[in-house]
Order: sequence, then C-alpha cells, then structure tokens
Amino acid sequence: MFDPEELPELRRTIREATLRDRRLLDDLRAEVRGLASTVRTIKPRSTTSISLVASDGGNNKLVFDPFHVQLVRVVDSYGEQLCLDAVTPTTDTDVLSRAQFLEDGSPRTALGRVMADLGVAPPLLNRLSHMIPEGVKVREKPNEVSPSWVLVYRDLCEWAALYERICYRSFATDTLLVRDGLLRSKLFRGEYFIAFRRRIEEAIGRILSQHRRKVYLVGVAKHSKVLARYSLAMTLEGTFSAGAPKYIRVPRTLEAKAYVWPEYARGAEAEGEGEAPKFVAGDMYFVRFGGRSGDPTWTVDLLSSQTSHDAEVFGYLLADATDGFPVPFYPKCLQRAHEFAEIVDFDLDILQDEVVSAIRGLLDDKEVPALEGLRLQGDVSARRYE
Repeated sequence: MFDPEELPELRRTIREATLRDRRLLDDLRAEVRGLASTVRTIKPRSTTSISLVASDGGNNKLVFDPFHVQLVRVVDSYGEQLCLDAVTPTTDTDVLSRAQFLEDGSPRTALGRVMADLGVAPPLLNRLSHMIPEGVKVREKPNEVSPSWVLVYRDLCEWAALYERICYRSFATDTLLVRDGLLRSKLFRGEYFIAFRRRIEEAIGRILSQHRRKVYLVGVAKHSKVLARYSLAMTLEGTFSAGAPKYIRVPRTLEAKAYVWPEYARGAEAEGEGEAPKFVAGDMYFVRFGGRSGDPTWTVDLLSSQTSHDAEVFGYLLADATDGFPVPFYPKCLQRAHEFAEIVDFDLDILQDEVVSAIRGLLDDKEVPALEGLRLQGDVSARRYE
C-alpha cells in the first residue's frame, strides 16, 4: 500500500510523464487520420450460398502434478471433429512423428499430409517446426525441454485441419472458412509456411475452375498488437463513424510499427524483396460489424490473394457476426466451434478421472490409499469461498 502522503507526488509524476509523451498520441492520430478516406461500409449479403465453417482448437489440459496431459482437439462449427490426440511434455516427438503416418509411409493424419505435401524430410515434427524439440532431447534431457511445445503441436494440428479441409475436401456450396486467429504463424521452420500458403491458394483456384465453387479464407483475432496501438487514436479521430458496419484495410507500414519483429508485417507482396515473407499469409483489416460507435472492433486477416473480394467476404461474415453470442458482433461460427472444442463439466471430470486412474495403475496396492487420500484432501484453502 502507498502512503497517502506519497500519492500526490505520484499523480504529479504520472501526469508529467504523460504530457512529455503527448507527441506519441499526436503521431498515431496523424497516421490514423490518413486512413479516413479508405474506410468502407459493409453491405450485408445473403448467406444462402455461403457455408460458414470455423475451425478451433480448444485449450484442454488435464493436470495432476507432476502429470500434465494436453488434449489436442480441433472441431468445426458443425461439431465435426477434425483432429483428436493427447500428448504430454515428455512425449517422445520421434514416436509422435511416426504416429502421423501409416506403416507404408502414407499420411495417417492431417498433419502427416501437410508434412508429406511440403516435402518435410526426414518426416519429423522437429523438421516442420523449430519449436518442437528433437526426440533425442526429450528422451535424454526431459528437464531441459519447455513444456510449451505441446501447445505448438496443438496449433500445428489446427493449421493442418484447415489445410486438409481446403486441399482434400469437396465443397457443395460457396464456402467461407474462418480461422480462430490471424493468418500468420512463426511455428513453421524455414519457408514451409510460404509453401503452405501457396498450396492453399492453388487448391482454392482449382476448386473454382473445376467445380465452380468459391472458397474464401479469413482469420479473426479478438486481440492484436496493431489494434491495441491504434484503437485510442481511431476513437479520437472518429475513424469508424456511427450508422453502419465498417471496415478498413491496414497498411503494412502501420503493422510494422506495432510489431517488435517487422517481418511479421511482410506478406506475399514482399516476395523477391530481400528476406522471404515467411510468416504472413494474409492482409490485415480492422472491422466493426456493429453500427454503433461503441461496438467492438476486431482484427481480421484475409488471404492475401483474395483481398480484391474484401467487400464480398465481409458482407457474408456480417450476418454471422450480427447474431454472435455471448460475445456481441463476433462471428457466431467461431463461438460455436470453441464451444464444441472445449471440454468442460462432466466430460472434463471423466477425463480427469482417467488421468488419476492411469496414475493408480503405476502404484502398488499399498500406495493406492495415499493417492485416494490426496484426492479427497482437495484444496483446503478454497473452502472458505464455497
């Protein structure tokens, strides 16, 4: 606690520091002011010809220290399960890599198909992503392995599920695919993400030419550093005036100022200019699906090759976002996908009991009562809040 006598001095210091940095806000407002002429109104379009399909990998983990099991489950907004797996931080990644393929070497999973199509050789997860540890390190030095790699594996599975749906599924209608998160990633090693993007673009072009079906791909993020940087300036400048849903394309120069690593703001347009754009597959937009000035604004990536269809894409997405619940004006298809992917309540209790049951199988009969006693003890400190 601060001493009451110290508060006036702290308030004065904070005000002086803010006044010294006023130019920062002035610069941001000047940058945003230049975008006013590019703001566009979203015109609603019929969704009868568009199937909104969202993919989402819920963050489901089962923990009973020292055991930690990460459930990898990717589903779409219709409840179709696209991927299901369970890994731990000490899972041998060489064994996990082999599990993506059949005995004859053909892909068994969507992630295996990605590795095969991108020419990952040898077909090891560590060769696809530098954030996945080598199998020998997991086996010999497990204490030096960061447990966060299981989340990287989950995200790779989500990308793979999206890839398989576009490249190996048929589409009965024009379809808008919505990813939970922007169309950019630093998970892939080298230039694999560039090859990944190109194969998706080729598949979309093939679907249009052979089957006369339009497939669009967007990524929607609840939070982004770019929006956080410019939201105050946009509000003060009235960039999105009230009256109708609106969107604006964000120049790469503004993106680069918000990111610590400027390469995260270099897309396909920068190919052939120095370092290859290895992390970005989409162009960024700020979108407000509500008509009031206080309605939330989201950051949306459109596949770079489809930006000429931005008005059409946002028109289709508008109807879905208008009905969004419980998050207002956020695509309902993403919220449904998250509900399907998340494991909660009774299902979570069952799987948590499976972890305990597996631990019980590791113990002698004389040790089992100690385990059961620990479970019954629970969190004593939480009882006062019940």
